[in-house]
Amino acid sequence: MSSTTPQRRATIADVAARAEVSRATVSRVMNGLSTVEPGIAERVRAAAADLSYRPSETARNLSLGRTHTVAVVVPDLGNPMFQAILRGVTRAAAEDGYRVLVGDTQESAAAEMDAAIEARRRCDALVLCAPRMDDDRLAQVLGATAPLALVNRVVADEDVPQVAMDYGQAIGLIIDHLEGWGHRHLVYLGGPTASASNRLRIAALDAATRRHPELRIDRFTTGAGLEDGWSSADLVMGTGATAVVAYNDLVALGLLSRLRELEVAVPGRLSVVGVDDIPYARFSDPTLTTVSVPQDELGAAVWRRLHHAMDGLPPEGPLWLEGALQARESSGPPAR
Repeated sequence: MSSTTPQRRATIADVAARAEVSRATVSRVMNGLSTVEPGIAERVRAAAADLSYRPSETARNLSLGRTHTVAVVVPDLGNPMFQAILRGVTRAAAEDGYRVLVGDTQESAAAEMDAAIEARRRCDALVLCAPRMDDDRLAQVLGATAPLALVNRVVADEDVPQVAMDYGQAIGLIIDHLEGWGHRHLVYLGGPTASASNRLRIAALDAATRRHPELRIDRFTTGAGLEDGWSSADLVMGTGATAVVAYNDLVALGLLSRLRELEVAVPGRLSVVGVDDIPYARFSDPTLTTVSVPQDELGAAVWRRLHHAMDGLPPEGPLWLEGALQARESSGPPAR
C-alpha cells in the first residue's frame, strides 16, 4: 500500500532562506514597496515563484494597515430601504475589491456612536446611513472615524462625502398630487424625531402650506415601521382627513392593513401615500402610491465618494438625489 503526504505550503521563511534575505525583506517585496534594491527584489520574486509562494492576504493587509473592508451602520436592517442602500454599497465596493461589514443599531440613537467607532476600528472606512444621533455626537464621530461618508444626513463639513435623498422634493410631489385630486385636509404620520429626513419632510410640509394656503395638515409622530402605521389608524380616522402622507412605505402599508380590517375604503374614504417605493408597495391591496427613491444609487454613489476620499482626492461636496411619483391605486379624489 502506498501513501502520499500532502505537500507543505511554502512560507515566508522558506522564501527568505531560498533568496538568502530576511523575512522583512521578503515582506517588503511582496507588498510592492520600493525600498529594496532591484537585484535583491528580483531574487526574492524568483524564489517565491520557484516555491509557488502566495502571501497571506490577511497578513498582507495587516502589514499595510488595511483590511479591504468597509463598515456600513444602519438604523434598522429590517427596513427594505436600508437593505437597498446596503446592496448598492456592497456591489460598488466589491468592484473595487472591498467587502462590507454591517452594523444595525435598531433605531437607537444612543447606540450609534459606540457602534460607529467600533466598526471603524475593524475596517478601512465607514458609511453611516441616516444616523439618528444628535449633531454634537455626530461631530465627535466624524472627528474619530475618518474616512467616513454619510447617507441621508447632511452636515456643514464638505470634506465629508455625503449623499442624500431630497425628501423635501418627494413630499412636494405628494402634496401636489393630493391637492390636484382635490384633497384639502391631510394627515402626516411622522417618523422618528431624531431622523434628519423626517425634518426635511416637515420643512416641505411647511412650504406646501405656504404654497397652498387652503390646505390643513394634521401632524403626528408615529415611527418608521409597519406596526406604527397599523396602530395609527384610529387616530387618523378621528381627524376627518381625506388623505394620509406616511413617513415611509412601511408606515403606509401598516396603515393600509388596519384600514382593510376596519373596512375603510381606500381611496374611496381615505387616500394613503408613502415614500421610498419599496418592493412591497406594488403588491399591496390596493397598490401603494409612493415616491420612488434611487435606493441602490444612494449606496453606489456614497461608495464612489468614499473611495475617492480614501484615495486622498479632494472632496466633491454633497450630492442630492430626487425621486419620482408612482401614482397607484391607494390615492384618488376625496369622497363627495
